[in-house]
Amino acid sequence: MLPQEVIRIKRDGGRLAETEIAAFVEGLTSGSISEGQAAAFAMAVFFSGMSAVESVALTRAMTRSGRVLVWDLPGPVLDKHSTGGVGDTVSLMLAPAVAACSGFVPMISGRGLGATGGTLDKLDSIQGYQSQPDEVLFRKVVGDVGCAIIGQTADLAPADKRLYAIRDVTATVESIPLITASILSKKLAAGLDGLVMDVKHGNGAFMATFEQAQALADSLVSVATGAGLRTVAKLNDMNQPLASSAGNALEVQYAIDYLTGTRREPRMHETIVSLGAEMLVLGKLAGSQVEARALMDHAIESGRAAERFARMVAALGGPADLLERPASLLEAAPVIRQMKARDKGVVEAIDTRQVGVAVIVLGGGRRLASDAIDHAVGLTQLAAIGDVVAPDTRLLGTIHARTEAAADEAELMLRAAYRLAI
Repeated sequence: MLPQEVIRIKRDGGRLAETEIAAFVEGLTSGSISEGQAAAFAMAVFFSGMSAVESVALTRAMTRSGRVLVWDLPGPVLDKHSTGGVGDTVSLMLAPAVAACSGFVPMISGRGLGATGGTLDKLDSIQGYQSQPDEVLFRKVVGDVGCAIIGQTADLAPADKRLYAIRDVTATVESIPLITASILSKKLAAGLDGLVMDVKHGNGAFMATFEQAQALADSLVSVATGAGLRTVAKLNDMNQPLASSAGNALEVQYAIDYLTGTRREPRMHETIVSLGAEMLVLGKLAGSQVEARALMDHAIESGRAAERFARMVAALGGPADLLERPASLLEAAPVIRQMKARDKGVVEAIDTRQVGVAVIVLGGGRRLASDAIDHAVGLTQLAAIGDVVAPDTRLLGTIHARTEAAADEAELMLRAAYRLAI
């Protein structure tokens, strides 16, 4: 069938047959489908949706568009995926912590989508880190270290890789069928034994309301379970940044501070421990949530998670002494501006999406799929809801910019994003 006929059927609210979906995905993989046709398909799905049967067919077709890994390891193969958020640095700490608890985590991550940061972009700020290694190295690092966080290789769900980039710049990110197929095609191709989904809701998430997030969680669990992958979903709030830092190298520094015990923010710590506990129970590495949480706490407090992170970075080409010398090895922005509150007050609400857009304005995200990212820029010391801020004490945040003009623009956006109760 002609690609435009598939687009027309979905545009008009019709249901696509499995063969039609498979043919379109094959065209995405081979390149016979143009970028304009892929964008039109994504927009048609965005507005018309997909039935459960169509979603399963799309996920399976995208999984089969490349290789599916098979592992032979002395422990369960586990993973976590977040639907994205501002300051969501969880993967960098969670993967090594679960590895320290005898799990194996081949985490295939993505780049930023919309106003949310991408794990892969953060890791690319580490000099020498191979975020897209060949399969031989990927398997070796997972086997030797217990975890490897990488991007999609050319032969793992290549149809998704192409559609993912197009969704980012065509305002079609929030479609539940497209999110489900994108996430699960990569996870099914990774050969997992268990998956935990971290589904965000709030003004900084793709799913703005709890009900939307629940619908996405239900879709993910239903499709994954139907494909034979044990999956659980947790819903988490994104009405404020998860971490007090947002931006690529700045979030790597945040992760290092967390792993080494320099700074552990309670909200981030609870997120990591709770998601890790779900992974350990899924993998039968713990018999209960209580036992699993204790194992996660010990892996983090003992420094074993930090040791796994350091080994992973070195094994994938990064500096062996990153944990000892992060300030020397991570690029820093030349303009650093502390943003003081103009009045004393309590942070009552945050437009989290606006905070994420401020990072993009600074150069830390993409306006076009082809844009290069400035890994040094971003925000730190972000105030959280409930914090008391004042001109001479607590900051609203610190801006890390390439130029004064960029800092000016980001400051205007950040001030507009914060609402204070005076």
